[in-house]
Parts: sequence; structure tokens; C-alpha cells
Amino acid sequence: MSEFIGMPAPRRRDRTGGAPAPPRDVRERAAELRSGREPYVLATVVRAQRPTSAKAGDRALVLADGTVEGFVGGHCALDTVRAQGLRLLEPRRTGHSTLLRITPEEGEPREEEGLVAVGQPCLSGGTLEIFLEAVLPPVLVHVYGDGPIARAFAEVGRALGYQVEASADPWAAIAADTTAVLVASHGVSEEPVLRAALAAGVPYVGLIASRRRGAGVLAGVDGGDRVRVPAGLDIGARTPGEVAVSVHAEIIQLGVRS
Repeated sequence: MSEFIGMPAPRRRDRTGGAPAPPRDVRERAAELRSGREPYVLATVVRAQRPTSAKAGDRALVLADGTVEGFVGGHCALDTVRAQGLRLLEPRRTGHSTLLRITPEEGEPREEEGLVAVGQPCLSGGTLEIFLEAVLPPVLVHVYGDGPIARAFAEVGRALGYQVEASADPWAAIAADTTAVLVASHGVSEEPVLRAALAAGVPYVGLIASRRRGAGVLAGVDGGDRVRVPAGLDIGARTPGEVAVSVHAEIIQLGVRS
């Protein structure tokens, strides 16, 4: 590996000025983070071999800015949990969970599938096994229109586990972390939505239209060459459901999902 897995990342100042954030209900805070689409890592002590200050069932949250909320051990464990939690939030990581073992029995840090083992840096000794699970916000897609294709696109998106914002208002706000915008209003107020999506830098912008009609619509839209028209892969789709599947397949194929 190119990185030293046992060396804690430089400790960032927490919101309290350097100490861990004050205790609060972890489940309540996690729900708050999910509703705000903020990524975090849930750390749960699954085994504690004395002497340790933590016990099985203790939990904490590692936020993207390095803040740790909750309790999974003293400062010796805290820095390691923070460092490993932040690793799980890195975009290049393919796995979103791991078991972290902190033990005096380890010499050099090692990593294998599903496990990161590091030495116990404190003289007190003791072994902790902490399960780290990254919780990332779901892919966010926005669809404009209230016709059969728009509704089918929303249904397929929800089946894929995406968060779907469906609107018939061309002036509805498009969230900053939106992955895809589909305009499926069949000629009704398409340009404002397309302009807003392009201005927001949305990775995928699609328009349900024929190539000919789409060219006419996009002629008056700056950056219109970024719009996929007709939206969707050419899979011979005919029904609204099939068209919806083809658009989602194109989003997946282009790899623009967050």
C-alpha cells in the first residue's frame, strides 16, 4: 500500500476548539446528518478487552471534517478511529466498511480484506475492535415534468435507491449535489430547467425529445452541447418505463453517480 495505515491523520480542530464534540444521542445526530445529506462514518465498539475505557456497544460518528461525536475510547483510540474513518470517506475507496482492531499485539500496521489492524499507542494496553461503516448520501436526481416518462423515471430511481426530486415547477431549485437532471415535460418550459442545471454544473443533463426538436430547443441554451438528447441509451425503448430504464442506464454507464 502507498499509505501508512497506522499513522493517524493530522488531528483537525473539532467544533469545540480541539476536544471531541460534547456527547449527544448518536442515533438522533445520525438521522440529522442523513436528512442534510452529509456523509459520516458510524463507529461501533464490538469487542473490548481490558484495560480499555470503552466497552462493547459504545458508538461515535466521524464527520467529513474530522469531527468525532460520541465515544469509542480515549485519545489513543480516538485519533486512529478518526484517521481510519476519514479513509472510508475518500472517493477512491471501493469499500464502505471495515473492522478496525487496535491492539498491543500488533507490531507493524496491516490490512487485509475487511480488517485494519494497528498497534495500541498507549501504555495502558487493551484491545478494541471497532466496526466502521461509511454512510453516504444517496445519488440525488431531479426530474422536471409530470407525464408518464417523468413519473416512470422517478419510480425507477427510487427502486435503485436514489433520492428523487420530482417537480412540475420549472423554477424549482436544483440542489448543489444533484447528480442528474432529466427534463421530461414534452415542450413545456424546458429551457429554464436546462439552463439552471447547466449553470449548477450537474454532471448529467438529459432532455426527452427527438434529435430534431432537441436541436431547436438547445439552440437558445448556452452550453447546450452538454445536454444528452435524446436522453437514454438506444435500447429500443418504447414504453415510458423502458425509456426511464434507458436514461438511468445511461447515467450509470457514464459513471457520473456520486
